[in-house]
Amino acid sequence: MTKSIVVFGGSGFIGSHLIKRLVTETNNLIICIDIKPPRQLYENVKYIYGDVRDLSKFQASAKIDRFYNLAAIHTTPGHPKHEYYETNVLGAIEVTRLASRLQVPEIIFTSSISVYGASEDTKNETSPLAPDTAYGYSKLMAERIHSQWFEVEPGRRLTIVRPGVVFGPGEGGNFTRLAKILKKGYFIYPGRKDAIKACFYVEDLIDAIEYGRIQGFPLTIFNGAYPQRFTLEEIVETLRSKHFPSARTLIVPRCFIMSAAKILNLLNDFGVGVHPDRIKKLLVSTNVFPSWLVEQKKVYPNALENAFQKWCDASGGQFV
Repeated sequence: MTKSIVVFGGSGFIGSHLIKRLVTETNNLIICIDIKPPRQLYENVKYIYGDVRDLSKFQASAKIDRFYNLAAIHTTPGHPKHEYYETNVLGAIEVTRLASRLQVPEIIFTSSISVYGASEDTKNETSPLAPDTAYGYSKLMAERIHSQWFEVEPGRRLTIVRPGVVFGPGEGGNFTRLAKILKKGYFIYPGRKDAIKACFYVEDLIDAIEYGRIQGFPLTIFNGAYPQRFTLEEIVETLRSKHFPSARTLIVPRCFIMSAAKILNLLNDFGVGVHPDRIKKLLVSTNVFPSWLVEQKKVYPNALENAFQKWCDASGGQFV
């Protein structure tokens, strides 16, 4: 019997890489549901324009093997607080409601390390959940909604992954901005070099998700990040030394950074284009350890070197 796999948010950064992998590994029909057009078209993928906040009209033409729920409002800062809840929480309600209606036995949900909140302390999967942003709260609520779906009926399977900063081709975020800055020949450390930044190359994240899923555990929750917990300096120096050796670095004292953040906060209503919260985020560690992956002996030697080289090769050295 022909089965299908549904990817909500399949046109996004992570979703696009997931679909690329799925088309090479399965003969099942893949259905991509998103409000954005796909980044790349594949013959054996059915593309549906759909809003994850309202899936009441979705009808399945074949038995569905599993859902991937990657749809989310995630850029922080960047959206009014209510938008995180409208998409991330309502989306979780709609996806799990649809899974119940169509008797879908398995859901894979991408949460976030934001559910732990900002802290310099090391966090793993057993640490208390204490989000301090609308995004983090919305993701925690979405986790609980998915968990409620899982608990209602025996035989269901749920995988929740909490990714750190995910980077790679098509990301367009912090790592892409870092590469662009280094191309210009410099990088300024914002007040400190030792802030830990939990991160994961997108292909390694997809690999970890699929690895976690196929282990067959009814419920799996894990952090999506490298166990090395790289500092900002290690990230910058690895990228600089291997790919932008002529770039130079310097550090600006924290007092100047915080003063600049306060000024930008006063000017933000005038559209200065730089949000002060982004500056402040660079000063705080995301010290998250992937205990479950390590316990499963899923480790990544030379993680940054390998990841940056794969990104370089995939983008023709442009890091886009």
